Amino acid sequence: MNGVQSTARPSFGSFGLRLAAYSLESKVAGCDWTSRAMRNRNANMNSFRASLIGLTFLLSVGFTAQAQTPAEKPSAPLKAVAVLHPTGGNKLSGTVTFTEVADGVQVQAEITGLTPGNHGFHVHEFGDCSAADASSAGAHFNPTDKPHAGPDATERHVGDMGNVEADASGKANLEYVDHQISLTNDRQSVIGRSVVVHAKADDMKSQPAGDSGARIACGVIGRAKNQ
Repeated sequence: MNGVQSTARPSFGSFGLRLAAYSLESKVAGCDWTSRAMRNRNANMNSFRASLIGLTFLLSVGFTAQAQTPAEKPSAPLKAVAVLHPTGGNKLSGTVTFTEVADGVQVQAEITGLTPGNHGFHVHEFGDCSAADASSAGAHFNPTDKPHAGPDATERHVGDMGNVEADASGKANLEYVDHQISLTNDRQSVIGRSVVVHAKADDMKSQPAGDSGARIACGVIGRAKNQ
């Protein structure tokens, strides 16, 4: 019996304790991980809610501002006007308006104090009516260097507007669309030029000005206030 070595048997009691301790540690670790995950999830949810609230606020502000912003009004067409003043010894008066339209410029003239019949009616090159006889207005406005003609001619001075016809009371009204006058093109714009009315009719063929006689009224063409 003394010569036989005894073999130590493992203690199932101590192994069970270690197993139980490991199981407990795993559960504790699992609970801690689950707790952190829940906290992260709650934080993410809170961040999402805050972002959603902020986005909703910004959208509501944007829609409110858009609703309160008045709609832009369409821009009015360009318009210019000349107020006619008589030259020395004459008594006429009137206005000439130029309004941009789709296919050109609409010319409207209202003049009083004329002798009955036709009177030459032109745009001249300078916006200067200071001379007593309006000679300071220069020649017909002719930036394209064409011969004098009537308003319907293909080749004409840009300033050739033909005649205004006065009735027995001396009143003249004219309205037509001119296809060469411009209010925007620098070369053919009449803004800053002048309108001159003549004593005689324009024959629309004599050079350089239609043999229309003396200048009896002059008005500088200026940009009008758009309505």
